[in-house]
Amino acid sequence: MKFLIASLLLLAPMLAPLAAQTALVPHPELKVTTLDGKSYDLKDQRGHWVVVNYWATWCPPCLREMPELSAMDAEREDISVIGLAFEEIEIAEMQAFIKEHPVVYPIAVVDVYNPPSAFDVPRGLPTTYLIAPDGSLASRIMGPVTRGDIEKIIARKGKKS
Repeated sequence: MKFLIASLLLLAPMLAPLAAQTALVPHPELKVTTLDGKSYDLKDQRGHWVVVNYWATWCPPCLREMPELSAMDAEREDISVIGLAFEEIEIAEMQAFIKEHPVVYPIAVVDVYNPPSAFDVPRGLPTTYLIAPDGSLASRIMGPVTRGDIEKIIARKGKKS
């Protein structure tokens, strides 16, 4: 037993960075540059619900949810969407992809080796985070999400915001 405890104590410093990567931040920060070269800061979206959607061009469920997320972003003034492409891809290649699969919301390519620290590293795609108007993390959805799913969460949590 002493050996096990001693081993765990020796491993703790090495495991701490992994634990930090998987801890959700209650009020996440996100600053990225979008495909059109503009700066996107999550703090600028206060007062709106924000859908932070991790996706990739090679992910069929991601591609299926993009038109619905785009329509929701266009139709609902209280909701905005940001797409975070989580893959190794050149900007020009992503821009060409978006021309073939247009959306109204901004897209940023995220460094898979150094992703935004306020969110868990996606363990699968798509992964979506819903940020409340006060900037707090309202929900994390792993797997495909629909507009209806998001609107249900907003209806449920919106009464508290």
